[in-house]
Amino acid sequence: MQLQALLLGLATTLSLATFATAASASATATTSLKNEPSEAPHLKQITNVGCFNSSKGLEFVVTLTFNTDGECGGLCFNKTYNVGATTGGSDCWCGNVYPPASSLTDDTECNMPCTGYDPLACGGASAWSVYNTGIKLAVSNYEESSSSTVSTSAPTPTSTGPATTSTTSSSDEESGGSSKTVGIAVGVVAGILGIAAVVGGIVWYLRKKRNQEIEEEHRRNAAVNAFINGSNPPGSSAGSISMTDSRLDPVLAHRRLSDGSIADNEDYSRKILRVTNA
Repeated sequence: MQLQALLLGLATTLSLATFATAASASATATTSLKNEPSEAPHLKQITNVGCFNSSKGLEFVVTLTFNTDGECGGLCFNKTYNVGATTGGSDCWCGNVYPPASSLTDDTECNMPCTGYDPLACGGASAWSVYNTGIKLAVSNYEESSSSTVSTSAPTPTSTGPATTSTTSSSDEESGGSSKTVGIAVGVVAGILGIAAVVGGIVWYLRKKRNQEIEEEHRRNAAVNAFINGSNPPGSSAGSISMTDSRLDPVLAHRRLSDGSIADNEDYSRKILRVTNA
Protein backbone atom coordinates (compact mmCIF):
# COMPACT_ATOMS: atom_id res chain seq x y z
CA MET A 1 0.00 0.00 0.00
CA GLN A 2 2.76 2.39 0.84
CA LEU A 3 4.45 1.54 -2.47
CA GLN A 4 1.27 2.30 -4.44
CA ALA A 5 0.84 5.60 -2.68
CA LEU A 6 4.42 6.45 -3.41
CA LEU A 7 4.03 5.59 -7.09
CA LEU A 8 0.79 7.61 -7.32
CA GLY A 9 2.45 10.65 -5.77
CA LEU A 10 5.35 10.36 -8.12
CA ALA A 11 3.03 10.19 -11.15
CA THR A 12 1.09 13.25 -9.99
CA THR A 13 4.31 15.21 -9.53
CA LEU A 14 5.50 14.28 -13.01
CA SER A 15 2.14 15.34 -14.54
CA LEU A 16 2.19 18.71 -12.83
CA ALA A 17 5.76 19.28 -13.96
CA THR A 18 4.89 18.35 -17.54
CA PHE A 19 1.86 20.67 -17.54
CA ALA A 20 3.90 23.54 -16.13
CA THR A 21 6.58 23.00 -18.75
CA ALA A 22 4.04 22.96 -21.58
CA ALA A 23 2.33 26.09 -20.28
CA SER A 24 5.65 27.85 -19.95
CA ALA A 25 6.62 26.83 -23.48
CA SER A 26 3.27 28.05 -24.82
CA ALA A 27 3.62 31.38 -23.02
CA THR A 28 7.14 31.76 -24.31
CA ALA A 29 6.00 30.99 -27.88
CA THR A 30 3.12 33.50 -27.65
CA THR A 31 5.39 36.19 -26.27
CA SER A 32 7.99 35.65 -28.98
CA LEU A 33 5.37 35.64 -31.79
CA LYS A 34 5.54 38.69 -34.00
CA ASN A 35 4.24 40.03 -37.32
CA GLU A 36 5.68 38.68 -40.57
CA PRO A 37 8.31 40.96 -42.18
CA SER A 38 6.94 43.43 -44.71
CA GLU A 39 7.63 43.00 -48.43
CA ALA A 40 7.06 44.79 -51.73
CA PRO A 41 3.49 44.37 -53.04
CA HIS A 42 2.82 42.04 -55.98
CA LEU A 43 -0.22 41.93 -58.26
CA LYS A 44 -2.89 39.44 -57.19
CA GLN A 45 -0.83 38.37 -54.17
CA ILE A 46 -1.43 38.99 -50.46
CA THR A 47 1.72 40.69 -49.14
CA ASN A 48 2.47 41.94 -45.65
CA VAL A 49 2.87 45.71 -45.31
CA GLY A 50 3.62 45.98 -41.59
CA CYS A 51 2.18 46.32 -38.09
CA PHE A 52 0.18 49.50 -37.31
CA ASN A 53 -1.28 50.69 -34.02
CA SER A 54 -4.10 52.62 -35.76
CA SER A 55 -7.10 51.52 -37.82
CA LYS A 56 -7.75 54.87 -39.54
CA GLY A 57 -8.62 54.27 -43.18
CA LEU A 58 -9.88 50.74 -42.38
CA GLU A 59 -13.28 49.37 -41.43
CA PHE A 60 -14.32 46.19 -39.60
CA VAL A 61 -15.79 43.49 -41.87
CA VAL A 62 -16.14 40.16 -40.04
CA THR A 63 -14.79 37.94 -37.28
CA LEU A 64 -13.33 34.72 -38.77
CA THR A 65 -13.18 31.45 -36.85
CA PHE A 66 -10.20 30.30 -38.88
CA ASN A 67 -8.52 33.60 -39.60
CA THR A 68 -5.22 33.98 -41.49
CA ASP A 69 -3.59 36.65 -43.60
CA GLY A 70 -4.65 34.80 -46.74
CA GLU A 71 -8.23 34.31 -45.49
CA CYS A 72 -8.78 37.95 -44.56
CA GLY A 73 -6.76 39.31 -47.50
CA GLY A 74 -8.71 37.12 -49.94
CA LEU A 75 -12.00 38.32 -48.47
CA CYS A 76 -10.97 41.97 -48.95
CA PHE A 77 -9.70 41.16 -52.46
CA ASN A 78 -13.10 39.71 -53.41
CA LYS A 79 -14.74 42.88 -52.12
CA THR A 80 -12.32 44.90 -54.37
CA TYR A 81 -10.53 46.52 -51.40
CA ASN A 82 -6.88 47.50 -51.84
CA VAL A 83 -5.98 46.75 -48.21
CA GLY A 84 -6.78 44.01 -45.70
CA ALA A 85 -5.89 43.82 -41.99
CA THR A 86 -6.23 41.42 -39.06
CA THR A 87 -6.35 42.20 -35.35
CA GLY A 88 -7.06 40.32 -32.15
CA GLY A 89 -6.27 37.06 -33.91
CA SER A 90 -9.73 36.68 -35.50
CA ASP A 91 -11.06 40.07 -36.71
CA CYS A 92 -10.79 41.02 -40.39
CA TRP A 93 -10.75 44.64 -41.55
CA CYS A 94 -10.68 46.12 -45.09
CA GLY A 95 -9.98 49.49 -46.70
CA ASN A 96 -8.49 51.28 -49.67
CA VAL A 97 -5.62 53.08 -47.90
CA TYR A 98 -3.03 52.07 -45.35
CA PRO A 99 -3.31 53.49 -41.82
CA PRO A 100 -1.35 56.71 -41.19
CA ALA A 101 2.37 56.34 -41.76
CA SER A 102 3.00 57.69 -38.26
CA SER A 103 1.15 54.70 -36.78
CA LEU A 104 3.59 52.12 -38.19
CA THR A 105 4.99 50.29 -35.15
CA ASP A 106 7.33 47.43 -34.28
CA ASP A 107 6.36 43.97 -35.53
CA THR A 108 6.42 42.64 -31.95
CA GLU A 109 3.21 44.64 -31.26
CA CYS A 110 1.36 42.24 -33.60
CA ASN A 111 1.83 39.13 -31.42
CA MET A 112 -1.58 37.43 -31.29
CA PRO A 113 -1.77 34.09 -33.15
CA CYS A 114 -4.21 33.70 -36.01
CA THR A 115 -7.20 31.53 -35.13
CA GLY A 116 -6.72 29.60 -38.34
CA TYR A 117 -2.94 29.11 -38.03
CA ASP A 118 -1.39 29.91 -34.65
CA PRO A 119 2.29 30.13 -35.76
CA LEU A 120 1.25 33.24 -37.70
CA ALA A 121 0.50 36.58 -36.02
CA CYS A 122 -2.83 38.27 -36.82
CA GLY A 123 -2.42 41.65 -35.19
CA GLY A 124 -2.40 42.36 -31.50
CA ALA A 125 -4.65 43.57 -28.73
CA SER A 126 -4.49 47.10 -30.18
CA ALA A 127 -2.47 46.57 -33.32
CA TRP A 128 -3.30 45.57 -36.90
CA SER A 129 -1.35 43.37 -39.29
CA VAL A 130 -1.89 45.14 -42.62
CA TYR A 131 -1.73 43.49 -46.06
CA ASN A 132 -1.82 44.61 -49.69
CA THR A 133 -4.46 42.55 -51.53
CA GLY A 134 -2.68 42.82 -54.90
CA ILE A 135 -5.36 44.87 -56.66
CA LYS A 136 -3.38 48.11 -56.59
CA LEU A 137 0.32 48.20 -55.83
CA ALA A 138 0.72 51.96 -55.20
CA VAL A 139 -1.51 52.51 -52.16
CA SER A 140 -1.20 55.69 -50.12
CA ASN A 141 -1.47 56.14 -46.36
CA TYR A 142 -4.40 57.73 -44.61
CA GLU A 143 -3.76 61.46 -44.17
CA GLU A 144 -4.84 63.11 -40.96
CA SER A 145 -6.11 66.68 -41.35
CA SER A 146 -4.26 69.04 -39.04
CA SER A 147 -6.39 71.79 -37.55
CA SER A 148 -5.02 74.79 -35.74
CA THR A 149 -7.00 76.86 -33.28
CA VAL A 150 -7.04 80.53 -34.17
CA SER A 151 -7.94 83.05 -31.50
CA THR A 152 -10.71 85.36 -32.67
CA SER A 153 -11.07 87.44 -29.51
CA ALA A 154 -10.20 91.08 -29.96
CA PRO A 155 -8.16 92.94 -27.32
CA THR A 156 -10.16 95.11 -24.98
CA PRO A 157 -9.26 98.81 -25.39
CA THR A 158 -7.73 100.32 -22.25
CA SER A 159 -8.77 103.89 -22.96
CA THR A 160 -11.65 105.72 -24.61
CA GLY A 161 -9.40 107.49 -27.12
CA PRO A 162 -8.84 104.60 -29.56
CA ALA A 163 -12.47 103.56 -29.24
CA THR A 164 -13.67 107.04 -30.10
CA THR A 165 -11.29 107.20 -33.06
CA SER A 166 -12.47 103.80 -34.29
CA THR A 167 -16.12 104.87 -34.02
CA THR A 168 -15.43 108.09 -35.90
CA SER A 169 -13.58 106.26 -38.63
CA SER A 170 -16.42 103.78 -38.91
CA SER A 171 -18.94 106.63 -39.17
CA ASP A 172 -16.86 108.33 -41.84
CA GLU A 173 -16.64 105.12 -43.80
CA GLU A 174 -20.40 104.59 -43.55
CA SER A 175 -21.17 108.18 -44.62
CA GLY A 176 -18.66 107.90 -47.47
CA GLY A 177 -20.23 104.65 -48.57
CA SER A 178 -23.72 106.18 -48.41
CA SER A 179 -22.58 109.18 -50.49
CA LYS A 180 -21.11 106.87 -53.12
CA THR A 181 -24.33 104.87 -53.21
CA VAL A 182 -26.44 108.00 -53.64
CA GLY A 183 -24.12 109.29 -56.37
CA ILE A 184 -24.34 106.02 -58.23
CA ALA A 185 -28.14 106.01 -57.93
CA VAL A 186 -28.40 109.60 -59.21
CA GLY A 187 -26.10 108.78 -62.12
CA VAL A 188 -28.17 105.76 -63.07
CA VAL A 189 -31.44 107.73 -62.92
CA ALA A 190 -29.95 110.59 -64.97
CA GLY A 191 -28.70 108.13 -67.58
CA ILE A 192 -32.14 106.49 -67.83
CA LEU A 193 -33.85 109.89 -68.20
CA GLY A 194 -31.36 110.93 -70.88
CA ILE A 195 -31.94 107.76 -72.86
CA ALA A 196 -35.72 108.22 -72.50
CA ALA A 197 -35.46 111.82 -73.77
CA VAL A 198 -33.44 110.76 -76.82
CA VAL A 199 -35.90 108.00 -77.65
CA GLY A 200 -38.85 110.37 -77.18
CA GLY A 201 -37.25 112.94 -79.49
CA ILE A 202 -36.68 110.33 -82.19
CA VAL A 203 -40.28 109.12 -81.93
CA TRP A 204 -41.61 112.71 -82.12
CA TYR A 205 -39.48 113.51 -85.17
CA LEU A 206 -40.55 110.36 -87.00
CA ARG A 207 -44.22 111.03 -86.20
CA LYS A 208 -44.00 114.66 -87.37
CA LYS A 209 -42.30 113.60 -90.56
CA ARG A 210 -44.98 111.00 -91.18
CA ASN A 211 -47.76 113.58 -90.62
CA GLN A 212 -46.11 115.95 -93.08
CA GLU A 213 -45.90 113.21 -95.68
CA ILE A 214 -49.60 112.39 -95.17
CA GLU A 215 -50.58 116.08 -95.51
CA GLU A 216 -48.47 116.46 -98.64
CA GLU A 217 -50.01 113.36 -100.18
CA HIS A 218 -53.49 114.61 -99.33
CA ARG A 219 -52.71 118.01 -100.90
CA ARG A 220 -51.51 116.35 -104.11
CA ASN A 221 -54.59 114.15 -104.30
CA ALA A 222 -56.87 117.19 -103.79
CA ALA A 223 -55.08 119.10 -106.56
CA VAL A 224 -55.42 116.20 -108.98
CA ASN A 225 -59.11 115.80 -108.18
CA ALA A 226 -59.68 119.52 -108.62
CA PHE A 227 -57.86 119.43 -111.95
CA ILE A 228 -59.99 116.55 -113.20
CA ASN A 229 -63.31 118.03 -112.01
CA GLY A 230 -62.53 121.51 -113.31
CA SER A 231 -62.84 123.23 -109.99
CA ASN A 232 -60.38 125.46 -108.33
CA PRO A 233 -57.65 123.56 -106.57
CA PRO A 234 -57.43 124.04 -102.85
CA GLY A 235 -55.81 127.29 -101.90
CA SER A 236 -56.67 129.11 -105.20
CA SER A 237 -58.93 132.22 -105.23
CA ALA A 238 -62.09 132.75 -107.34
CA GLY A 239 -60.35 135.26 -109.59
CA SER A 240 -57.52 132.99 -110.46
CA ILE A 241 -57.11 131.55 -113.91
CA SER A 242 -59.32 128.57 -114.58
CA MET A 243 -57.48 125.36 -115.11
CA THR A 244 -60.46 123.68 -116.83
CA ASP A 245 -59.50 121.89 -120.04
CA SER A 246 -62.23 122.28 -122.71
CA ARG A 247 -61.11 119.06 -124.26
CA LEU A 248 -62.59 117.22 -121.35
CA ASP A 249 -66.10 118.68 -122.12
CA PRO A 250 -68.05 116.00 -124.09
CA VAL A 251 -70.00 118.66 -126.09
CA LEU A 252 -66.97 120.61 -127.14
CA ALA A 253 -65.11 117.43 -127.89
CA HIS A 254 -67.44 116.80 -130.93
CA ARG A 255 -67.31 120.39 -132.24
CA ARG A 256 -64.72 121.79 -134.52
CA LEU A 257 -63.10 125.05 -133.70
CA SER A 258 -63.77 126.45 -137.19
CA ASP A 259 -67.35 126.61 -138.52
CA GLY A 260 -66.22 127.36 -142.11
CA SER A 261 -63.92 124.46 -142.54
CA ILE A 262 -64.45 121.69 -145.02
CA ALA A 263 -66.89 119.07 -143.96
CA ASP A 264 -65.31 115.87 -143.11
CA ASN A 265 -68.13 113.74 -144.56
CA GLU A 266 -67.63 114.98 -148.15
CA ASP A 267 -65.35 113.37 -150.72
CA TYR A 268 -63.35 116.04 -152.45
CA SER A 269 -61.10 113.76 -154.43
CA ARG A 270 -63.40 113.74 -157.50
CA LYS A 271 -64.58 116.69 -159.48
CA ILE A 272 -68.30 117.16 -159.41
CA LEU A 273 -70.09 118.81 -162.25
CA ARG A 274 -72.81 120.99 -161.00
CA VAL A 275 -75.37 122.79 -163.16
CA THR A 276 -76.48 126.11 -161.94
CA ASN A 277 -78.70 128.76 -163.46
CA ALA A 278 -76.69 131.65 -164.57
